[in-house]
Amino acid sequence: MGDEINRNLLLLIPLAPLAGALIAGLFGHAIGRIGAHSVTIAGVVVALIASVIVWNDVQAGAHFNDVIYRWATVGSLHFDVGFLIDPLTATMMVVVTFVSLMVHIYTIGYMADDPGYQRFFAYIALFTFSMLMLVMANNMLQLFFGWEAVGLVSYLLIGFWYTRPTAIYANLKAFLVNRVGDFGFILGIGLLLSATGSLDYAQTFTHASDLAAMSVPGTDWNLLTAACICLFIGAMGKSAQFPLHVWLPDSMEGPTPISALIHAATMVTAGIFMVARMSPLFELSDTALSFVTIIGAITALFMGFLGMVQNDIKRVVAYSTLSQLGYMTVALGVSAYPVAIFHLGTHAFFKALLFLAAGSVIVGMHHDQDIRNMGGLWKYMKITWITSLIGSLALIGTPFFAGFYSKDSIIDAVAASHVTGQGFAYFSVLAGVFVTAFYSFRMFFLVFHGQERFGHAHHDDHDDHDEHHGLAPGQKPHESPAVIWLPLVALAIPSACIGFVTIDWVFHDYFGHSIYIAPAHAAMAHLEEEYHGAFEMGLHAFVSAPFWLAAAGVLLAWYFYLKDRSWPEMLAKRFSGIYRWLDHKYYIDSFNEIVFAGGARRLGAGLWHGGDQGIIDGILINGSARLVGWFAAVIRQFQTGILSHYAIAMIAGILGLMSWFVVRVIIVH
Repeated sequence: MGDEINRNLLLLIPLAPLAGALIAGLFGHAIGRIGAHSVTIAGVVVALIASVIVWNDVQAGAHFNDVIYRWATVGSLHFDVGFLIDPLTATMMVVVTFVSLMVHIYTIGYMADDPGYQRFFAYIALFTFSMLMLVMANNMLQLFFGWEAVGLVSYLLIGFWYTRPTAIYANLKAFLVNRVGDFGFILGIGLLLSATGSLDYAQTFTHASDLAAMSVPGTDWNLLTAACICLFIGAMGKSAQFPLHVWLPDSMEGPTPISALIHAATMVTAGIFMVARMSPLFELSDTALSFVTIIGAITALFMGFLGMVQNDIKRVVAYSTLSQLGYMTVALGVSAYPVAIFHLGTHAFFKALLFLAAGSVIVGMHHDQDIRNMGGLWKYMKITWITSLIGSLALIGTPFFAGFYSKDSIIDAVAASHVTGQGFAYFSVLAGVFVTAFYSFRMFFLVFHGQERFGHAHHDDHDDHDEHHGLAPGQKPHESPAVIWLPLVALAIPSACIGFVTIDWVFHDYFGHSIYIAPAHAAMAHLEEEYHGAFEMGLHAFVSAPFWLAAAGVLLAWYFYLKDRSWPEMLAKRFSGIYRWLDHKYYIDSFNEIVFAGGARRLGAGLWHGGDQGIIDGILINGSARLVGWFAAVIRQFQTGILSHYAIAMIAGILGLMSWFVVRVIIVH
């Protein structure tokens, strides 16, 4: 606990975006469009400035871990709102607020004609608040609050255009898939709470060794391993790891600024941050680390394959996000947590750049998103072209660009690791370099170079047929307004150089005690020994396998899509089975639709027909009514209305009673 960082300054960081969200959301019509974007952008600017001040204090040695507000007390258990400010948190705060600010500014131009303008700004500011509460938390209750809050706001943002059936389907899918992951997440928190009696990070971590020796009650499962795997299942949902990745590509139905905000530096990186924060627990379970490594390796490679066959510009970038999240997850699994967070930071800049550049292209193409209808745009959109090139070079790990330093460090860390599954993981991250380069420059060449394919009959896979998409004959693309391209330039600068500037920090104990690495896991120690400077690392890359694999991917994309366009079509026909497999995304969506969604529908239909209609309506409600009706019908047969019939019935009754009495007397005596 420390007093070096001002509490009020810390409170200002999440509350400033929250205030902007509340004002824009509640009074949007009164303050108008200018008022809505002004107040929300002001809130994020304040949060960014305060985050930079806090980050600077942390670099000077300041630390903060204290309760801000005690929400409830149950026995010895406390439910608190508290902040933990260390190098890990401070880094995340700066990244989140900077990318959020760029998205806010970009949104002014992108959403200029949308009737939900004020509502959109309220949502993205609320999203920023939720993410800040998540990364600043010092306990699992607040972590879970931020975790669920970003999920809720992402549901609202993905389905922002709620008149589109595809958007409604996408946000519901995202919500349900994340609930699967969150079920595991809360189970993990529950296991830790039951064993330690606390939700506080520090207190839980002090019991880590004891947890490693405990079993889940009633089983022989190691409690710490079970808790870590459950926590990681939560990360699999939020950070879109296989097989809980299926929601992220469909979330492209939301406006493009949301794609950048959710899929660059915020929601999808929450799982990566959480595992890094929980490193004192994960480091004591080799089984959990192996599970993390294998899942990350599958995601890194196989989601990259899917990006090779996508034609929607935003979905190509979305599958790229999935693959890069897999790289981060692999780094976590081999105990290279600093490198995972390093890649999280560099990825935030170049992936936000690529999403916003894709949005600029979409605006220039009159909302046509199909890359098969583009080509030659570099002549009309030079700023978007050059910034997209910078983002693509950073993504594929070009030496001296941001992505190179973090991505190559992950590959080297995997090579130096001895965790179970390391061989498969190394193959995946190495092969993924070629795959990433191929699909990235496939998109780049089809969009910005080659023959112009716009302004005439074209492909249209968009589901909203009530609105015209694409340029009309004779129309030409145009560069986006400054309010759109200025954020591209601002993001292009760190995408080019942030890795070179900051890699020294990663290998000089930048994260300090905020991340724990067990002595037995030596991947980071190996990287530190081999590191001799950012410039030397960049030069050495030109003789390394990742560089030549990336170069081969770019060259193949150039040949296929600029030199000889017949090759992709020929290969798709010759290997039609594999192509269909990739085009249908490994049929995972179909499997989920048939087994889970179909099973839920059949279960619901069975409960409806058998339970509701059959038992409740048929027996309990209508059945009782029918029984009463039948009994009344039987009784009605005896109600003839003839007096003599009633007299005979009375006499018969009296005779019957007398006979019964006589028989009883005889039996007794």
